[in-house]
Amino acid sequence: MRSTAAPSPRYKGRRSRSPGEARRAGAAPAPGSRHPLPAAMGRQSCSLVLAVALLSLSTTSARKCELQGLWKNELGSNMTLSALDAAGAFTGSYHTAVAATNKRIVVSPLKGAQQHPSTKGKVTFGFTVQWQFADSITVFVGQCFVDRQGKETLETTWLLREEVPSRRDSWKATRIGTNIFTRIK
Repeated sequence: MRSTAAPSPRYKGRRSRSPGEARRAGAAPAPGSRHPLPAAMGRQSCSLVLAVALLSLSTTSARKCELQGLWKNELGSNMTLSALDAAGAFTGSYHTAVAATNKRIVVSPLKGAQQHPSTKGKVTFGFTVQWQFADSITVFVGQCFVDRQGKETLETTWLLREEVPSRRDSWKATRIGTNIFTRIK
């Protein structure tokens, strides 16, 4: 013999169902009973949000910086870097926008090497520019960084050594500076 619950004042004319009956019938659970679906949906939603967040983090951190391409620094100088060979060496060209000379500025060759990238993809490198319009040479060292939006930047420090007439003038022959390059393409 089945027992029926007295109708609730809020649900006149309907008898209360057990949570299992309510689920099978597709109806709302009886007042005061717990419905398991919202809790399960909450756990699924939380898992989905967590999975998307982890995927986006791994995509950003997995993005490795590639040196090959066209770069521009904050002063307007451009450089083009070739693809790396098997040993990590590369060549390219550098067109400076600034120089301490009265001579016509021309594109100058560069040669460099990339250290084997770490597992985090933070590439370190160095290159030398042999200026074709001045009696000087510049060496750059730096590291490549990729931000959350995928923008690559090369943070560099450089030493420029110019020719001087004697050892006595050597104190003024070396300059140091920094440049930040961003990818053009």
